[in-house]
Amino acid sequence: MQLRDDFMIYAQQALDYGVMGTLIVMSIVTLWLFIERMMFYKSVRIEDYKHRDNLELDLTDNLNVISAIGANAPYVGLLGTVIGIIITFYTLGDVGAVDAKKIMVGLALALKATAMGLVVAIPAIVAYTILVRKVERVLTKFDVAHEEV
Repeated sequence: MQLRDDFMIYAQQALDYGVMGTLIVMSIVTLWLFIERMMFYKSVRIEDYKHRDNLELDLTDNLNVISAIGANAPYVGLLGTVIGIIITFYTLGDVGAVDAKKIMVGLALALKATAMGLVVAIPAIVAYTILVRKVERVLTKFDVAHEEV
């Protein structure tokens, strides 16, 4: 019985640290890439580019990573929630008694993973949208500059 209890405690901690850690890393990567891209857009010199495609390749570097994080963070959070619910019900089934307090606490702790997934995803999608708009603006400036030539 003690071994099973130790395993369940380990599973809950692994869930917390694993899922939450992954989501924190995802948010840090998003922030880092957003700052890096904004700095690049401020320093890009369109006159250094002869072909629009080369400029577009440089402008869109790493945007797909931000988009992937925004799209997948809710799923990582949902995975954490599902695993948390499984752990909660397994623990309750193992005890053999239904305690509403334990159910509610277990479900609340499981749902924090979904909330954290959304907290990571929403800013990532906002950052992606801002960066895509910046890309469009720089490419339009390039097109206008090359029309006049």
